[in-house]
Amino acid sequence: MYQIGDYVIKFNNGVCRVEDIMHLDMPGTDRNRLYYLLIPKDCQSAKVYVPVDAESRSLRKALSKEEAWEIIRKIPETEKKWSTNDKQREQEYKAAIQSCNPTELVGIIKNLYSRKQIRRAQGKKSTSTDERYFKLAEDSLYSELAFAIGREKQEMKQIIAKTIAEIQEKTEG
Repeated sequence: MYQIGDYVIKFNNGVCRVEDIMHLDMPGTDRNRLYYLLIPKDCQSAKVYVPVDAESRSLRKALSKEEAWEIIRKIPETEKKWSTNDKQREQEYKAAIQSCNPTELVGIIKNLYSRKQIRRAQGKKSTSTDERYFKLAEDSLYSELAFAIGREKQEMKQIIAKTIAEIQEKTEG
């Protein structure tokens, strides 16, 4: 169980602070059920309620500074095999995004960066699906890393992009 003041990751809301643990007095809710009141870091005016008994499915603890740097250090060795079937791969991306697992997000970013380079070399643009999942993975990963490390999101994007570009150059060279 999380405590008031803890930072957690919630799909679609990113980094959130546990503001309260309470019973909801709202129509349609079980008044005996405990809920976390979450405040998203990027939208302080929003309130998100998550049942305490559903935390394992929808929340996870935010990365520590050390864990965030470890994710970055392991980027070169982070590999994931994605389906070659476009529809199946999209479902895999969707599941990975919803999991909010930073290693999965790195895998998406690396794969889509590589696909973008290959398509560009063929004189083609990235597909809209690739662009959408690339942006979702970037936003989610960079926000959490920036929060954990205490840097700006744009700086995290530059660090990750540089690391992936260096990996790409080594594999091509």
